[in-house]
Amino acid sequence: MRRVDKPRLSAGCATLRLSRKVIILLLCGLSLSLGGACSKKASSRDERKASKPAKSAPATERPPVAGSANYDPPVRLANLEDRRIDESSGIVASRANPGLYWTHNDSGDDALIYAFDRDGKSQGVWRVTGASALDWEDIAAGPGAVRGTSYLYIGDTGDNKRDGKVVTVYRVAEPSIEPVAGSNSRAGSFQTAPAEAIRLEFPDGKHDAEALLIHPQTGDLYIITKTKRDAAKVYKATAPFDASTIIPLAFVSDLQLPGVVGGLVTGGDISPDGQRIVLCDYFGAYEIALPRGVSNFDSIWQQPPAPIDLGARQQGEAVCYRLDGKAILATSEETPTPLIEVLRKE
Repeated sequence: MRRVDKPRLSAGCATLRLSRKVIILLLCGLSLSLGGACSKKASSRDERKASKPAKSAPATERPPVAGSANYDPPVRLANLEDRRIDESSGIVASRANPGLYWTHNDSGDDALIYAFDRDGKSQGVWRVTGASALDWEDIAAGPGAVRGTSYLYIGDTGDNKRDGKVVTVYRVAEPSIEPVAGSNSRAGSFQTAPAEAIRLEFPDGKHDAEALLIHPQTGDLYIITKTKRDAAKVYKATAPFDASTIIPLAFVSDLQLPGVVGGLVTGGDISPDGQRIVLCDYFGAYEIALPRGVSNFDSIWQQPPAPIDLGARQQGEAVCYRLDGKAILATSEETPTPLIEVLRKE
């Protein structure tokens, strides 16, 4: 092929063009890194498996996270034995079965919750009676209608397309797990007690939300939105809840996590003593503590978040406190699903 000489540029013009290219490359790199991590999968599990989107970057290339002075480095305890858990989107420590945990998959699975222990060993799968799973995003535990009974709250709150102002949280009495429970299958899953569908309405439009928190003493419910550009928003419904009507959510506070994805809150939990909150995004976790002597829990949202290193995760959407409050655990949307623990320093 005949070579065509390009017109020469002056030194000043060449420098300008180079600078513009550098800026464009940097912006494109940031866009790809964030866009790949933030893009949601297809709503159908079959569609997702048929055409899995390429991951934007290996987990080892996540933004650096400075570990909190209050926590030790993360430890990978195990991989979850049950390979059906391939998109763990929420995790919570069982109250009725100390030492065990519950999780569920993201959109595309049935209305199923999975139990496992700290070694990742399966303890069985339960179908939530009376519930449907459109886009389950988080799970929490707390008090409910019957005093002294532990309830699981499952947030069907994902809304990437901003289709509606009303979201559903399913509340079901936590199953008691027998040692033989780990042997059942998806087709032969156990059945929970009938679940209540608590319908909640945002006061200011439609939101995508992936973090659900229940206060362990009051039973008050908190939903935190997920946003790419702005600060996240915290909404609250005060217990008790009337499942026969749509309950209006009250706006509590804006919430900005440290880092370049400060509004992408993907999971959360309240410590068993009700004094701390842990939140996560795709890369790490953040803890917020209630000031000493302050009794108004909602004052916690005005406190600065402290970063916590959760190690390498492909797409982190699940985080919780251990039942004794002395550690934080997390999973990731990948197979095999890792179980990560970060111990709190004494």
